[in-house]
Amino acid sequence: MPDTEQEKRYEYHGQLRQTALPEMLYTIYLHRVPGTIAARQSEVTKEIFVRDGAVIHATSTDRDDSLGHHLERTGRLTPGQLAASTQLRGESPKRHGELLIDHDYLSPGALYEAIQEQIRAIVWSLFSWEEGEVTFTIGEFDEAHMVRIYLPLRQVILEGVKRAPDAKALVARLGRKETVFEPQWNTEELIEAALDALELALLRLVDGKRTLYELCTQGPHKPAENARLIYAFHVLRLIRRSQNGRSGVVKIRFQRDSGAFGRPS
Repeated sequence: MPDTEQEKRYEYHGQLRQTALPEMLYTIYLHRVPGTIAARQSEVTKEIFVRDGAVIHATSTDRDDSLGHHLERTGRLTPGQLAASTQLRGESPKRHGELLIDHDYLSPGALYEAIQEQIRAIVWSLFSWEEGEVTFTIGEFDEAHMVRIYLPLRQVILEGVKRAPDAKALVARLGRKETVFEPQWNTEELIEAALDALELALLRLVDGKRTLYELCTQGPHKPAENARLIYAFHVLRLIRRSQNGRSGVVKIRFQRDSGAFGRPS
């Protein structure tokens, strides 16, 4: 069987309850192969299309993620315009975006900007999922009707983790209070991840001596934000656990959370 046929048949399956989405995405990033990430939860399926280690498109069966609803939500279409354009769509074989341009609801440039936002919103929404099945199918996909963007997976992981609603679950995956991390990054990786000045300042605190507790409480942001970033740094392999860390139970109080949390020893 040709390699291309074998490649297209390969699928990776995972459960979000067992493996966090950022960790799945980094594994996909390492392989740098084209493919489709399909996340399913109840009746909703969201797909992310990747090539060369970057997201180029995303779709969702959730009505709230549709282009029309995004345009209304962001004030680009009034409810009346959305209803009219939806009716036109039911009467025409053309895609919604084409009809919006044909009837002068939006310029091509404004529509492209909105579609970029819509795609990113679909991607970010997956970082709030704590349960669901994720499948990654390796192989080429039809791009004929896609509006393409380019969003490096390193940036997706960093931004997605920052937007994740539950810092407790992420920090629980890092280790205990006395866990120590050491740096293992290079400058090219920081550029690709597009770290800002405060994120770089936190990363530079990781020196093989400071504990997880110290990093969360001494970093430039609130502890919850520092914790999210440390988790992202770890997933992106900018830092790693030191073998010299001590054991213990993490108890870090986040101002944005209702109470303390811990990971069983």
